[in-house]
Amino acid sequence: MTVLARTYRWRMALLAAAVAAGVLLWLRQWNQGLVLTGMSRDVAWGLYIGQFTFFVGVAASAVTVVLPYYLHAWKAFGRVVILGEMLAIASVVVAMLFVFVDLGRPDRLLNVLLHPSPSSLMFWDLLALAGYLALNVILARAALAGPPAAWTRVMALISIPWAVSIHTITAFLYAGLAGRPFWLTAAMAPRFLASAFAAGPALLILLCRAFRYDAGEEALRKLRLVMTYAMTANVFLALMEVFTAFYSGIPEQAAHYSPWTWLSGGLAAAALAMALGRSRYAPAAVFASLAIDKGVVLIPAGFIPSPEGAVTPYIPTALELGIVLAIWCAGALLVTVLFRIAIAARQAEAG
Repeated sequence: MTVLARTYRWRMALLAAAVAAGVLLWLRQWNQGLVLTGMSRDVAWGLYIGQFTFFVGVAASAVTVVLPYYLHAWKAFGRVVILGEMLAIASVVVAMLFVFVDLGRPDRLLNVLLHPSPSSLMFWDLLALAGYLALNVILARAALAGPPAAWTRVMALISIPWAVSIHTITAFLYAGLAGRPFWLTAAMAPRFLASAFAAGPALLILLCRAFRYDAGEEALRKLRLVMTYAMTANVFLALMEVFTAFYSGIPEQAAHYSPWTWLSGGLAAAALAMALGRSRYAPAAVFASLAIDKGVVLIPAGFIPSPEGAVTPYIPTALELGIVLAIWCAGALLVTVLFRIAIAARQAEAG
């Protein structure tokens, strides 16, 4: 057995062990309830929903490679489009897992299907995610079979607005809440999309490096360009929110800005500076800053303070952190398997 094979097996074993430990933690949460988390009556959504929001964005970012390849026949993305579709599959699964653990009682998820409510945004969000997952599974399976057929282009064209819709609907879940000034903004959906189109390409670049996959220098250069433009738009929109909150003089707007909010904003600005400077570490900085901004800070900031002005601190418990880590490891396992399949297919095709 080679060193690389041995390292791969150890890595997969450690990831599987982390997932198994997370399942045990989740069983404990299921048995005793969400009281084991840091959430409360005033902070009803926490780290789980923040991570859900972030990974929906990563899933939607597949459009940044699907659109140029299928709509504009940009062949430079020929070796990376399959990875984008595989990443979208893994990201949707991870996002759904975070909703699953946040429900407390997972059987309640069936209520969305058994008692559909078209007036509910959560109903449409579930449909959008399920449909997007199915589209990417079909496209990825077709891509593994060889050059794209005519019907796959039609499916890809459908997936482009669908990708935009899944994160737009997710943004509407927050932007439609009148009692939460931090989220009550028309810029929420554009900012969600901008951050998604920055985080996704950044992660694709990092994964190409991790798997030592030759996606082509031109493709990687274009991914970095998309990442930089999208991150610029994200920081610009965030600054517009800061201006509105403080220049308006409305206390309810400014009250939601905590040291954590300023920290995530500072990290985003630093990551943008690295991207503009074409730093090799820019993709990691962009991905990390957005994972903190959208996955950690955004949700609690909308709840603290409450509409009545009460400040209920939210600190994730060790159990929450363990379950989050386990789901990240489950995503890493799925990405590893899917990427190895995709890379093997591309290498066989090249051979």
